[in-house]
Amino acid sequence: MQHTSISSKSQSLSLKKVLMATAIASSLLVLSGCATTGSSLLSNNSNGASADPRLTQSNDAKFFSRSGYQACAAGAAVGMLGCAITNPGNKTQCMIVAGLSACGVAMGANYYLDQRRSEYANTAERLDAMSADIQEDTRKIIARTDTVRDVMQEDKSRIQRIQNEMETQQLDREAANRELAGIDSNIDILRREVANMNKKSAEYQEVADAERSEASPEEMQRIEQDINLMNQKVLALQQEVDELYNMRSAITLG
Repeated sequence: MQHTSISSKSQSLSLKKVLMATAIASSLLVLSGCATTGSSLLSNNSNGASADPRLTQSNDAKFFSRSGYQACAAGAAVGMLGCAITNPGNKTQCMIVAGLSACGVAMGANYYLDQRRSEYANTAERLDAMSADIQEDTRKIIARTDTVRDVMQEDKSRIQRIQNEMETQQLDREAANRELAGIDSNIDILRREVANMNKKSAEYQEVADAERSEASPEEMQRIEQDINLMNQKVLALQQEVDELYNMRSAITLG
């Protein structure tokens, strides 16, 4: 009888842990949902014009549009919920690792460095993990750039058409204002995302500088190359966004 009682208590405690993990993950998902809602609200400007859905609803739209806390909450929720469902040997440790790993450099250089030092005591291993993270973020930047280039090219064509209609006095001012408001929404999203990309790159550089004294020249050279490539991709996108912004700023309908 005592054995059965202990077993029942153990199962009860395990169930409570699962429920607790699920509750935590659900709370984080609510926060993530709020972040998504906030992001969709930001896709509309003061004129009520919606941004292009390719900028707000594509698979790569989420990576650079949210703050570090929001991105961390979304990723941690999924990881922690996975721990509750898959029932690993040490559920609590699994949830902690999943929560930390999901946040990455989005939470800042100090957070990221502390996280990696808790996972890897060896500098070389930490830099290997950091290199993989930078390369993954760079791939996301490249994918995002591929997505937004079509949008920007269409916006440039729309701006050029409006300019031509103004010159030939064939402009429908109300329709043009609606189009320009949509373009403004697109530009707002793109400039915010480029700023977040630059922030991530700066955080990686800060972590690299903190690791420099314990790393070999070869290890640092590889990390610097990874960061430089990331910077090049961000700069290329920023230049294209600036070009679109400058074209849009040249039009005043009054």
